[in-house]
Amino acid sequence: MAPRITCQTVVISAVNFTEGGPLTVLRESLAAAVRTLPDDWDIVAVVHCKTLIDLPRIRVVEIPDAKRAWWRRLRWEWLGALQLSRELQPDLWLSLHDITPRVLAKRQAVYCHNPAPFYKLKPREMLLEPTLLLFNLFYARLYRTLIQRNHHVIVQQEWLRQEFLRRFGQLPMVVAHPSLDTLPQHGRIRTNSPCIFLYPALARVFKNLEILGEAAVLLHKRGVTGFEIRMTVDGSENRYARWLKDRYGKTPGISFLGRQDSIQMQSHYREANALVFPSRLETWGLPITEAKQHGLPMLVADAPYARETVSTYDLVSFFNPDAAGQLADQMEAIIQGAWRPDGNTRQAPAQPFAAHWDGLWRLLIDTPRSATDSAITAVESAAK
Repeated sequence: MAPRITCQTVVISAVNFTEGGPLTVLRESLAAAVRTLPDDWDIVAVVHCKTLIDLPRIRVVEIPDAKRAWWRRLRWEWLGALQLSRELQPDLWLSLHDITPRVLAKRQAVYCHNPAPFYKLKPREMLLEPTLLLFNLFYARLYRTLIQRNHHVIVQQEWLRQEFLRRFGQLPMVVAHPSLDTLPQHGRIRTNSPCIFLYPALARVFKNLEILGEAAVLLHKRGVTGFEIRMTVDGSENRYARWLKDRYGKTPGISFLGRQDSIQMQSHYREANALVFPSRLETWGLPITEAKQHGLPMLVADAPYARETVSTYDLVSFFNPDAAGQLADQMEAIIQGAWRPDGNTRQAPAQPFAAHWDGLWRLLIDTPRSATDSAITAVESAAK
C-alpha cells in the first residue's frame, strides 16, 4: 500500500493529560481540530495512552514513559519530542502542557494553563503542601525556558496574558477561552432542603477549602441549620486534606465526598442549590462553567480569574476569599431565601483573542507572524 500523502501536519502534544480538566481540554481541542482543519491536514495526538482518544481522523502516538517521573517528562520534552518532530516534520507543533519542547517545526505554539507559578504561598500553606513551593519555583523556570521559540503563547484569560508579559517580556500572547460562551445567562433558584452547597476541587492549598469549614462553623454559631456542604476530597489525598479532615471532619453539615467521576458530578450538580467557588487562583475554573450549564446560583471568590469565567450571568455574587464571614452571610441568605445576587456582565479580552477552540485553530494556522506581533504591540501599549 502506498503511503498516505498529506500536505501539512499538526502535532498536538499532551503526554501528561490523563484526567479531569486537562483531559477535557485535550479532547475539546482535538474535536475542534477535526471540525476546523482542512482535509489535507494530518492531525497527530501525542498522549500518555492511546485509549484516551477515540476520534476519527486523529493519528495517535503513545508515550507512556513521559508521565512516570519528572526527569522522564523533561527528557521527552527536550529529546524525545525532537526525535519525533524529525520523523513527522510538522508544520505546526502545539504543546498543551505549559512547557515549550525542543522540536523542529515550521510553527510552534504552547498552551499555558497551570496557575502554580503565579500563586504566593502563605507560611502555613508551605507546611501543608511543601511540594507546591518547589513546584512554584520550578514551573516558573519551565515556563520561561525556550518560550521565545513560540509563534503563539496561549493562555485562557486576560489577567494571565498581562502576567506573562510582565514576567517574561514581549511574547506573542493569545487569550483563548476553553469553549464558546453560549451558556445560559439566567439561572434558577432551587428550594430543596437541605440546602446543598457544592465545591468540586482537588486538595490543593490555593483551592481554599478551609473557608467552607469556617463558614459552616459560623453558621452553626448563628443557629443556622438545614444545609450541606459537599467537597470532593476525603482527607486521604495529602497533608492539606488530612488537616482539613482533622479540623472540620466533625463539623455538622460538611460532607467529604472524595473524588467523583463525571456521572457522579452530574448528579451533584442536579441536586445542588448553589456552587461555592472560593479558589484563590485559577487559569479558568471549570466548575463555574459547569454550574452555569445547570443554571445554578454561584458564590464565587472575588479574584482576577473569576469575573471573566463567570461572564454574563445573573445568579452570582462575589466574596472576599479570605473573609469567611462574607461567605457565611451569603450562604445564610440563600438558605433563608433572602439572597440578592450581584450579577455579572461579560467583558471581552483584548485582541488577539479566540472565543473557542474553532477560532483558535483558525488563528494558529492562518495568522502570519507579522500580524501577531502587531496585535501584541497593541496589547502592551494598552497595558501601560
